[in-house]
Amino acid sequence: MAVKIRLTRIGRHKDPFYRIVAADSRFARDGRYIEQIGIYDPALGEEKAEINEELALKWLKNGAIPSDSVRAMFARKGIMTKYVNEKKGK
Repeated sequence: MAVKIRLTRIGRHKDPFYRIVAADSRFARDGRYIEQIGIYDPALGEEKAEINEELALKWLKNGAIPSDSVRAMFARKGIMTKYVNEKKGK
């Protein structure tokens, strides 16, 4: 099972809102997911995205692959640097 950390779209027409989730890569974008990691509202910007850092690090350590947009968000929040530092420390 290949787990990816990606965005699932919720919200209405022309007013997007996203959940950041860990999901099996074989499922549909807006389909089943394993666990919700955070939320992102593009109207507020990436700086205001709410991400549970502990869950994000847990899934990254377990081998989940973030999508490009999620990787950029994690990098802005400093989660990717923490992950890389923990990985180097081992």
